[in-house]
Amino acid sequence: MNFGKLSLLAFFLILCGVQCKKSAPTNTTVVSGKEIVTNAEGLSIKKYENFSIVTISNSFPNSTEAYTYIFHKKNALIPDSLAKFTSLEVPVKNIIVTSTTHIPSLDMLDEMNSLVAFPNTNYISTTTARKRIEEGKIREIGTNQSLNTEVIIDMQPDVVVGFSVDGDKKAYTNLEKNGIKILFNSDWTEKTPLGKAEWIKLFGALFDKNKEAETIFNTIKTDYLQAVNLAKKATTQPTILSGSIYQDRWYLPQGNSWGAYFFNEANGNYLWKNTTGTGSLALSFETVLEKGKNADFWIGPGQFTRIDELLKSNENYRYFKAVQNKEIYSFSTKKGKTGGVIYYELAPNRPDLVLKDLIKILHPEVLPNYELYFFEKLN
Repeated sequence: MNFGKLSLLAFFLILCGVQCKKSAPTNTTVVSGKEIVTNAEGLSIKKYENFSIVTISNSFPNSTEAYTYIFHKKNALIPDSLAKFTSLEVPVKNIIVTSTTHIPSLDMLDEMNSLVAFPNTNYISTTTARKRIEEGKIREIGTNQSLNTEVIIDMQPDVVVGFSVDGDKKAYTNLEKNGIKILFNSDWTEKTPLGKAEWIKLFGALFDKNKEAETIFNTIKTDYLQAVNLAKKATTQPTILSGSIYQDRWYLPQGNSWGAYFFNEANGNYLWKNTTGTGSLALSFETVLEKGKNADFWIGPGQFTRIDELLKSNENYRYFKAVQNKEIYSFSTKKGKTGGVIYYELAPNRPDLVLKDLIKILHPEVLPNYELYFFEKLN
């Protein structure tokens, strides 16, 4: 009787083992995933059930190299074909970022407690981050050009989110050789405001908060597009001058740059909108004066925070109509506790606020009850 029961049990165990082997999922192929990025050109996140394939390109201007990463949940089955890529278990618990533009994403996703170090913390303005810095919970790791790799290796973060302006990645290569996982962020090379803002989804993926990141971005995108439609209702298109003199050359946004894009979206007539390039023009004072003398507004006059300060640096600025009419607006007046310019940190993440500011400046009748967030009129 007992022998019969044992035999029957053995039969079922063998049967189960055969069936389990037949139904066990394979990890040799990758089925089609869902792309969750819509506006950013340098970021792709393909979402699967237990992992995501993250591809980052345009890590610096004219870069031809793309980086692929696998973000996966604990014990997730990853296809063999993806084994060659850097893998990262999510959600990450501690992170190092290297640009102030990364900070607002952590703040909006309520993940500031995950930030353990940053290069040159004085540049950070976000209040939640400053509090942790003052408490000694965010360590100083040098500068982005000269990272303190010894401290980073000692800290053993889950990931370091870095960037490269010119392709120099020596410090990051050294960290990788010592087992530190590096993730390159190229949000700064995006050409459109919404493209930059969508990089919050990269951090959403890192912290397994894809839905939260999607909701935040969609809200920003909706507000931004509504502002664009409001600007179209304006009946005038004021002329705009930008930039200022630095070492005998006047630097101002090129026609395809991020800044020039905003001027156009705000229904303004940026006088150098027809130039090509995404960086800055370097022109003589005389060239700018000839074209911009009668510009209605001067927006973004470098680091100047007062008109007398501007005139003291170069008295010839007085020949511009915008100076005579005191129609000069700057974002450099609003700074964080340790002197970091808030615009540099937050503006790429909140293009809706940047655009509303510019619409308020150029077409105040369209947004009568709105108060400037980043910009301020110079006195």
